[in-house]
Amino acid sequence: MAVYTEVGFAEADALLRRLGLDALTDLRGIRSGIENTNYYATTARGQWVVTLFERLSRDELPYYLALMQHLAQHGIPVPAPQADADGGLLHTLAGKPAAVVTRLPGSHRLSPEAPHCAQVGEMLARAHLAVADLPVEQPHLRGLDWWAATVPEVLPFVDAAQAALLQDELAFQQQLAASAAGRSLPRGAIHADLFRDNVMFDETAGEDRLCGFFDYYFAGTDTLLFDIAVCLNDWCADLTTASLDEERALAFMAAYQAVRPLTHAEIRLMPGLLRAAALRFWLSRLRDWHLPRDAALLQPKDPAHFERLLRDRIDNPWHPPATPSP
Repeated sequence: MAVYTEVGFAEADALLRRLGLDALTDLRGIRSGIENTNYYATTARGQWVVTLFERLSRDELPYYLALMQHLAQHGIPVPAPQADADGGLLHTLAGKPAAVVTRLPGSHRLSPEAPHCAQVGEMLARAHLAVADLPVEQPHLRGLDWWAATVPEVLPFVDAAQAALLQDELAFQQQLAASAAGRSLPRGAIHADLFRDNVMFDETAGEDRLCGFFDYYFAGTDTLLFDIAVCLNDWCADLTTASLDEERALAFMAAYQAVRPLTHAEIRLMPGLLRAAALRFWLSRLRDWHLPRDAALLQPKDPAHFERLLRDRIDNPWHPPATPSP
């Protein structure tokens, strides 16, 4: 990750004490991720994650923290934002807007098998149901409008074939979103970035147990199917070829649909949304690769995987079963 903003021990300690979390004993920068500055903070009361927001504005941030608080209150295992004495969830650290959340137990499963995918599918469906009564709303800031604005920014850095693919896919996605079927897709607050490194599993009870979703700072209101497509493209994809692994994909969808069955429109438009999810992350990887920001530990990720993934989803459209698999 990028540690964009260096935080002094004393100022972090002052924030933790103000939140009633006890004196700071250890503070370490986290290398994973590329959007925000993150630190692990340890006190006698436990471990916390301190996040300083580098791109999101102070006006945008209350939505994300309210969403996480809402999900936690509805039994979804997410980092719980820590409030100050006035109930405020958004703080200031090193001159930046900041949040302090509980640190989830467990570790990542970067080579997931079908049972891991099934647990992610089930929990994602539960999260989608839980946000039905979320009292706040905010657009998905990395949605279609952002794609349209970002394509011109990255075109100077790609070859002719890549430029044609980006422009053609953007036009396809704009047409899909404007269609009657696209407008009928169920919508709600989505995570929008639920990759393998944003989920934790714990094996202390024997078998792996999903124990947390985190990093909700790309969340927003969009089609629930986009959230599903992001997961399928990561949890159920071969990282070498980018092809969809049928066993993992079916396990994910069976578990998801056991909680929230897809509509007919969602089943029909799944191939298009798998393409949309591939385009979104190809664009962000291209932008981070060619237009990087200064950061102490910045490690931009290679965009090539998502180009392969988009081409595969175009050539090999995939529909989930209409009903949960046995």
